[in-house]
Amino acid sequence: MAGMRWYWPLVGAALALRLLLVPFADNLNLGSRPEVATPLTSLRRLEEGYWLKQSSLSPYTGSMYHGSPLLLIILGPLTVKRIESQPAHLYCSLIFVLVDFFTAMLIRAIGEKLMLTNCNNLKLLKPSKLVESFGGVDAGDIASLIYLWNPFTVVTCLGSCTSPIDNLMVVLAIYGACSRIVPLAAFGWVMATHFSLYPGILVIPVLLLLGYGPDAPPPKLFPQKHSNGDGSLVHVFSWGPILQFALWVVIWSCYVLLLSSISLKGFDGLYDMLKKTLGFILTVEDLSPNIGVLWYFFAEVFEFFRGFFLIVFHVNILFMVCPLAIRLMHRPCFLAFVYITISAILKSYPSVGDAALYLSLLGLFANELAEMKFSFFLFCGYIGVSLLSPVMHNLWIWRGTGNANFYFATGLAYACLQTVLVVESVSTMLNHDRMLKKELKKT
Repeated sequence: MAGMRWYWPLVGAALALRLLLVPFADNLNLGSRPEVATPLTSLRRLEEGYWLKQSSLSPYTGSMYHGSPLLLIILGPLTVKRIESQPAHLYCSLIFVLVDFFTAMLIRAIGEKLMLTNCNNLKLLKPSKLVESFGGVDAGDIASLIYLWNPFTVVTCLGSCTSPIDNLMVVLAIYGACSRIVPLAAFGWVMATHFSLYPGILVIPVLLLLGYGPDAPPPKLFPQKHSNGDGSLVHVFSWGPILQFALWVVIWSCYVLLLSSISLKGFDGLYDMLKKTLGFILTVEDLSPNIGVLWYFFAEVFEFFRGFFLIVFHVNILFMVCPLAIRLMHRPCFLAFVYITISAILKSYPSVGDAALYLSLLGLFANELAEMKFSFFLFCGYIGVSLLSPVMHNLWIWRGTGNANFYFATGLAYACLQTVLVVESVSTMLNHDRMLKKELKKT
């Protein structure tokens, strides 16, 4: 499995593009775009929270800041540092460039582990034709380049929002689980859940990765015997890493709560933090427009029914967790991609940063999903929504020649595109597994 010939020049060009655009970040005004920055990830809100804290007030006073107090410690001091004639958040943007690079390298490492495991498993299944075809595309390189060159990733990096850090934590959890580095997997999962709550459902693919190992063909295709130590073959569940993961989750959670408590010492403490962060996500208090569908729905629904529909929307995510886990148990990395995409559809405050992550993870399965239908339709659909969304927002908010329905229509189309992507990718993956079974019967 040789790497792509022009891989490193392309990586360098992607980073150079970001560095060239950083000085013009203020002129691009991406931080005010509802598609890029949300009430949870906005760096401007973080700056306001840090200013409140420096003024001996709780950062959660009022309704501006709803992020983690740990981000205030890390990024807060950088938001107030200014260089004359340079963007306001120059230092933060430079950090986000590095974060994007680390995320891409982790995605590449995940792809390498998936490729190695799948090639070893297919060799054990004998059909050499499948082995040769599978090794034709280095999915890890493709996925990392998709992440670096995706316009969604670029605008997120330059858009004065903390989404790159959220994405890094999610990828860190998946990488740690693929490599069976339990403390790293637990750290990534705890931090990702602490920052945005929804990655909590990734505990299932993380546990499957720790217990079974990376993605493999359905276990029924393999002889029932234990692993031979090369990272391939067998679906015998290992409970040791699971118990270690539980222990490390408790340890990291205690550290996070302790650091948060120290950061908020003298204010309302952890209860106020949980209410203003996790509670803010669950109750959908901020109805400012975004590329999701919940803001419009809860702006229109009667207050009497609000609690009921909050439960419906949030439980809807949980209803899909178990059926998908049962059907895709042998492909935990792909399962993680599906969970992340579903969360992006139904979460309270979505942004293009979510799409940047799941589209790059989709590249990890370039070989298995080569026959996916509607690929061109989805590609054109994402481009269309990306172009129409700012136009409709401008017509509604600034020119006054449109209304909320104009902008909501693009959000609804975006949700439909993501739904089609999930359905078609899962269907194609299951068809790929059936194809493997047919090929084995021929041999």
